Amino acid sequence: MVKFRSLTVPQNILVIGPSWVGDMVMAQSLFITLKQYQPHARIDVLAPAWSFPLLARMPEVNQALPMPLKHGHFGLTTRIQLGCRLRSNHYRQAIVLPNSWKSAIVPFFAHIPIRTGYLGEMRWGLLNDVRLLNKNSLRMTVQRFVALGLSADAPQPPYYPLPKLAINSEQQRAVSAKFGLNHGGKILALCPGAEYGPAKRWPSRHFAEIARQMHRLGWQVWLFGADKDTAVAEEINTLSGGVCADLIGKTSLGEAVDLLSLTTVVVSNDSGLMHIAAAVNKKVIALYGSSDPGFTPPLHAEALILNLNLACSPCFKRECPLGHTRCLTDILPEAVLAAIDATSA
Repeated sequence: MVKFRSLTVPQNILVIGPSWVGDMVMAQSLFITLKQYQPHARIDVLAPAWSFPLLARMPEVNQALPMPLKHGHFGLTTRIQLGCRLRSNHYRQAIVLPNSWKSAIVPFFAHIPIRTGYLGEMRWGLLNDVRLLNKNSLRMTVQRFVALGLSADAPQPPYYPLPKLAINSEQQRAVSAKFGLNHGGKILALCPGAEYGPAKRWPSRHFAEIARQMHRLGWQVWLFGADKDTAVAEEINTLSGGVCADLIGKTSLGEAVDLLSLTTVVVSNDSGLMHIAAAVNKKVIALYGSSDPGFTPPLHAEALILNLNLACSPCFKRECPLGHTRCLTDILPEAVLAAIDATSA
């Protein structure tokens, strides 16, 4: 682990946050690293409003600032105006996690003296602490985030602390009561969605088989996901004989965090919920197909990754270019059941 000299003068740091749930969870490793280096630093995060329930559970974050533009929107005038308004916060450093040109506009117009980030879309000038990304030494997203919080000459790859979302027992009780859930006994969480696309989704019939088998053994089965996953939830519940508590599309992100923290084992595609489950210290069984478990693994020491390592994967495509998605469909329920048994023994 890299040791840092503690600075006693408070520094205001602005982090331009990512736009994906999993990336925002992994960004906590950067926040923890910054606090190790500068215990008195005040870390503000400019981020989409949907991410605020996550940032509220990161004690390292001083405040979350809303990014008024949706992901993918340029909005040059809005970004310039926002940067000008932030000048009064007197940030000493900005750390820009996205690699886009537009994401570096706000720190530039906020007149932040040190503006750190990877070169990305040729951001010379907008950034003045420009890092060149060495993908061979920084293979993981979390390593790339943490490295931006260290000096440019720090050893790579860096040590990265694991994300750890804070959980409040009163919130747990309130949310479980709201949805009429009994959190006694063993609970299996199934997370069948994946925001990126169908090439990252394990088949519904496989999830349904897991639900049937675990319910038969006396486990509760809870389904988690976003609104767009409701059709998948209905299919799983139909195929499993209605044994699941269907929470998909019904919880807020914050409520999903609290409920996941009550579960015993989580079976998930490579998704934001997978990263949340790891960050609330759950035993995660992660299913990888089109994506690379070496790039964005669940950050938990006891996580189990199931990946067939086919010659065609990882392809990083939203849909299978070969039309069969064998990288996922050929991971059979028996393998997942064996992993559940191993993790819950």
